[in-house]
Amino acid sequence: MPPIISVKSLRKQYDSGFEALKSVSLDIVRGEVFALLGPNGAGKTTLISTICGLVRPTAGEIFVGGHNAITDFRAARQMIGLVPQEMPTAPFEKVIDTVAFSRGLFGLPSKPALIEEILKDLTLWDKRDNPIMSLSGGMKRRLLVAKALAHEPAVLFLDEPTAGVDVELRHDMWRLVGQLKDRGVTIILTTHYIEEAEEMADRVGVINKGEIILVEEKAELMRKLGRKELTLVLSEQLGEIPGSLAGYGLELSEDGFTLTYGYDTRAERTGITHLLTDLAAAGIRFNDLNTTQSSLEDIFVDLVKRQA
Repeated sequence: MPPIISVKSLRKQYDSGFEALKSVSLDIVRGEVFALLGPNGAGKTTLISTICGLVRPTAGEIFVGGHNAITDFRAARQMIGLVPQEMPTAPFEKVIDTVAFSRGLFGLPSKPALIEEILKDLTLWDKRDNPIMSLSGGMKRRLLVAKALAHEPAVLFLDEPTAGVDVELRHDMWRLVGQLKDRGVTIILTTHYIEEAEEMADRVGVINKGEIILVEEKAELMRKLGRKELTLVLSEQLGEIPGSLAGYGLELSEDGFTLTYGYDTRAERTGITHLLTDLAAAGIRFNDLNTTQSSLEDIFVDLVKRQA
C-alpha cells in the first residue's frame, strides 16, 4: 500500500538565508499515529506547515493521498485536517456555527449529525450556542480540533495539541486520537510531552536542525536504543565503590545505600551475573533489586545530544 503522505527531498530556505528544512524525506503510512519529536526550532512546525500548504517549499515534492500538494493543492488540502497551536477565531461567533463554517470552506454540504457527533466527542455540545469568547482555554483548544475534523479529513495534523492544557484535557485528547485511529484516520502529532508519543504513537520521527535524524517504530526504537538500569538497595551503607568493581560503571547514591548499574539491552551479555558474583566477593550485600527501562524521553534527549 502506498504511503498516504510522501515527502521527498523537501527544503525550505527563507530570504534571510536560514534553512529551516534540509532535504527532508519522509513517508507516513495510512492509518498510523506518527509522532514527530524535536527541540524548539528543529523544524517541526515548518515541516507540518509546508505539507499543509501554509508555507511554500524551496525545493522538493509532497504527495498527499497521491495528490501533488503543490500542483494539485485543492485535492491534497481537502484530505488534511490541521490543528495548529493557535488560530484566530471570531469571538462573537457561536461554537456550532464556526465548526459548520469550517466544513463549508471545503465546499461540502451541511451535515448537522456529523457536527453534533464531533462536538459531543469533544465535550462541546453543551456549549454549541455559546460565543467563542466565553470558552475557557481548554475548550478553545477542543474547538480547534472540532474545526479540523468538520470536513472529515483522512489525515489529521496535531501541532502541540495539549501544550498548556490541564491533565484532563490531555487524556481526553489521547482518547480521541485512539478513536480516530480506529476509524482509519492517519494522525501526525508534534509534541513537547514525550509521554504523549510514548502513549499514542506507532512510529516516532526525530527532527533536529531541519533534518530527520531517525524514523523508527516506537517499540523497536525503545528496544534498540533503550537502556536498562539495575538498582540494588544495599544492606549496609557503602562509603565508596571498591576498586574491584570499577569496571562496571556503578553509581553510588549520596546516602550510600543504593548502587545503580546500567547495561545495554542489545548486548549479548548484560554482565549482571558477573556483577552479583563480584559484589558478593567484595562483601557487599543487598536487600532488594529492581530493573527499569529507559523512557522514550531519555532516548530522545540522547539522540539530540549526539547530534549537537
